[in-house]
Amino acid sequence: YASAGTSLSNATFTKINYATENFDTNNNYASSRFTPTVAGYYQISASTRLGSITASLVVWAIYKNGSSGATGGGCGVVSGYVYPAISSLIYLNVSTDYVEIYCYQNTGGSTTTDNGGSGDYTFTGVLVRAA
Repeated sequence: YASAGTSLSNATFTKINYATENFDTNNNYASSRFTPTVAGYYQISASTRLGSITASLVVWAIYKNGSSGATGGGCGVVSGYVYPAISSLIYLNVSTDYVEIYCYQNTGGSTTTDNGGSGDYTFTGVLVRAA
């Protein structure tokens, strides 16, 4: 989970830092990156909160191997607190694949994600079915 905020630059995708682990049963998680140890289909989910902002666009993305693999949580003109979240079923192999969470915002300046407790603002990866 996010134990500290991540500074988001204006009009660019920024990797969200989820620095603290509640549990990691198979050593899949390190440095805000989920890497599978079993090839298969994974449910990847993430959420956070942006402080009180005014933006015309906020987009949430799951990056697979450094490129956007799934996007969601996008919202148009917003004012106030924003709670972007995303969830997607993604195939990952063991030898090369990993996933990370990114966020895009265009407030006209930088903003920071909020940090939360152990149940708030999380990044999860769960093996649904082995390949």
